[in-house]
Amino acid sequence: MNYYVIYDGNCNLCVTLVQLLETLDQGNLFRYIPMQDEQTLQKWGITPQDCQLGMILIDANAPDRRWQGSAAAEEIGRLLPLGNVFVDAYRALPGVKWVGDRVYEQIRDHRYSLFGKRSSTYHSAYCAEGGCKL
Repeated sequence: MNYYVIYDGNCNLCVTLVQLLETLDQGNLFRYIPMQDEQTLQKWGITPQDCQLGMILIDANAPDRRWQGSAAAEEIGRLLPLGNVFVDAYRALPGVKWVGDRVYEQIRDHRYSLFGKRSSTYHSAYCAEGGCKL
């Protein structure tokens, strides 16, 4: 495991994407922490206000190395097998990254109205440091 993915465990879209990553990665590269786990997030100085800006990816080997929002989504994609080819192409097309960033912001800000809100927080089986609340 090399990275922590901090996601909204109450967001249907976010949880679906985490479950897809879980299936693809099987806990080899990523561990998952819901934004609602404030106690765990405090270890990295992450506040609820920080979480309002979107998902966060933390390099477990260098915790000061972080990505947030669409940059986190791109970095996760880049880390997946052959993902760097697609992310590099996405970044290279003029204007596409700018549009992607704006789309991410709109989805982030309206995720509950667009995709619904879960009645309980999703906790991954591949959680950080054995702190699963299953």
